[in-house]
Amino acid sequence: METSIERGPARCMSVKFDPVGRARTFLLPEVDFDPRPNPGDRVVVRMGTRQTLGTVAPTIPPVVRRTAPPPDSPMRVVRRATREDVLRRFRQEQREHEARRICLLKIRERGLQMKLVRVEQMFDDSKLVFSFTAEGRVDFRGLVRELASEFKTRIEMRQIGARDEARLLGGYGTCGRPLCCTTWLPSFEPISIRMAKRQNLSLNPSRLSGACGRLKCCLRYELPNADGEQHAGCAHESSCGRRAGRRAPSCRCPQRDPEPSAPARTAAAPGARTAERASRSGDRCPAPAGAWGSPAPCPGTCRSGRLSRRSARFPSAASCPERSRPGVSGPG
Repeated sequence: METSIERGPARCMSVKFDPVGRARTFLLPEVDFDPRPNPGDRVVVRMGTRQTLGTVAPTIPPVVRRTAPPPDSPMRVVRRATREDVLRRFRQEQREHEARRICLLKIRERGLQMKLVRVEQMFDDSKLVFSFTAEGRVDFRGLVRELASEFKTRIEMRQIGARDEARLLGGYGTCGRPLCCTTWLPSFEPISIRMAKRQNLSLNPSRLSGACGRLKCCLRYELPNADGEQHAGCAHESSCGRRAGRRAPSCRCPQRDPEPSAPARTAAAPGARTAERASRSGDRCPAPAGAWGSPAPCPGTCRSGRLSRRSARFPSAASCPERSRPGVSGPG
């Protein structure tokens, strides 16, 4: 039988709350189970100041050691669930279905531009939480009053985004695996179309969009980290200083954007060729260094050795307005 308890400095247990949700790690410092719980057993855990009912999940030692909470964390297993706890949770699930049905009817009656995603009843029956998505702000004060009078409890309306909706509902991505946000992704990092361009991917919205309709979170997985290491595997570490997409002064990966350099004042040999291959920020100055009686680059518009927006309009050296200023020597 696969063990569900990881032994170490502090015993830990993996617990799931939804069939499609992720497994969370809880401490077992003061609880001694006899017999030992197996995957699928129900337990009562404490999350902060409230208690909830969960299901024991198979424990993967490397994952538990990485996600184990600190010894003083309030996330602890309280006890094994009793028959009364299981029946109580069953009645709460029936109430959640009824609350969802009534809430959908109220939304249609009032014509509110909102989409109800999920209804959750707290294990201590303190409140009902309604999660919904909407394009903008929604005035749901009248809806809250009607729901409170219907269920005689505290009502909380929680507006979430498209990515949070996919995380709550779950599903499968185009790769054939469960969604990362549902199974293991700890937080949503910024994603931009520039990440796809750097990987030479096809800029097809249907291929770059995930189940939430936004850009896929996995677009940042294969980017080099702050040290320039490709496929470094730091995309899932929210506290890691070497996460993908981060910039570091020591990074010299050729696939990353170059750091802005200070204005170039280094003298070049007369007649030396200074035109280099175009970079992302612009081309090199078309005039060779020293052609104007000075080894320094063109003053004003290309002091850093790269074309600015202004100098890009004057590709030829003769049409550069900076070189026709009084005091600037021209050719012969």
